[in-house]
Amino acid sequence: MTVMSMKPVPLASVGKHLPDVDAVQPIKDYLKQFAKLSEAKALELIEKIKDLKSIKLKETHFVKIADFLPRDAEDVHKICNDVSLDEQEVNSILNIVKEY
Repeated sequence: MTVMSMKPVPLASVGKHLPDVDAVQPIKDYLKQFAKLSEAKALELIEKIKDLKSIKLKETHFVKIADFLPRDAEDVHKICNDVSLDEQEVNSILNIVKEY
């Protein structure tokens, strides 16, 4: 298999890209345990965060927010540790995440 491109995807989307063989069962078990949202909900959350139009946030941030569902400002800052978000940006993210 050749990697043609790389794109971050939420945990909820990983399972559909795996072959259906016994060797990947531990990965599927991991995903079942740690994916907090369905694929549809995760993608919906990512789109809502993108709609904030923050030039500071990248695709990897959107995906990690959907995977971890931060509950407070400290959690958001841990996910977005390579950018400096102001209080308004953090609160906007948290308000969207609260819906999920």
